[in-house]
Amino acid sequence: MLEIKNLTKIYNDGTVALRDVSFKVEDGEFLIIIGLSGSGKSTLLRCINRLVEPTAGQILWDGQDITTADQTELRHIRRKIGMIFQQFNLVNRSNVLTNVLTGRLGYVKQRQSLLHRFPKTDRELAFKALDRLGIRDQAYKRADELSGGQQQRVGIARALMQEPHIILADEPVASLDPVLAHSILEHLESLNQEEGITILCSLHYIDLVQRYASRVIGLRDGEIVYHGSREDIRRMTDAEFKNIYGQEAVRVGGGLEGSVGG
Repeated sequence: MLEIKNLTKIYNDGTVALRDVSFKVEDGEFLIIIGLSGSGKSTLLRCINRLVEPTAGQILWDGQDITTADQTELRHIRRKIGMIFQQFNLVNRSNVLTNVLTGRLGYVKQRQSLLHRFPKTDRELAFKALDRLGIRDQAYKRADELSGGQQQRVGIARALMQEPHIILADEPVASLDPVLAHSILEHLESLNQEEGITILCSLHYIDLVQRYASRVIGLRDGEIVYHGSREDIRRMTDAEFKNIYGQEAVRVGGGLEGSVGG
């Protein structure tokens, strides 16, 4: 179980990104975080694996406090926390296989990681991940030769190389069209349901949230302003919607009118 307790993040310029945020995530959940750009979604996800250092509060995973872990402990913790990024975060000049293998960096010795030397078993694991995502035939192409949807599947394959217990997905479909968005989220749903991997995902289109979430948290100005199940969000009132997205936000076809990413 993941437990967030009174989490606060204040950046050096004084921006308060998170204010006293608390919630629990049970093993095997598909939790989606919604909110406007700047609401704190990305900061929250990045605090969980300490890509962003929290200012105050605790992040407990199976009773271990991630916020107080030293660098050696953090390296071991991060092995089991996969991360998927909005802009894919691939090395464009490297081929797909090499990008996927970087997901094993937390498991190899530092010298091996610097030289990108991986054992045969890791390469076999990489091809298995590529098979699962349907892109084995792209293994030796440069990452920047792939479409956006293919690049994001490389990102998922890379996360799978960590053999994660939890995956943090930061707006993973924001730059994709609706068909590709569903394809990527279906892959995450499959990992959630078939492998039992806990998913924490930030999204902003309500139709996608209704389709894939087992539970939803809404952030506004760094605070939790909504908490509900898949059924709750399907019954979301206009008042609840506007409390998350602002008084001028309008629901259009299950989505949102205007720019609400981030």
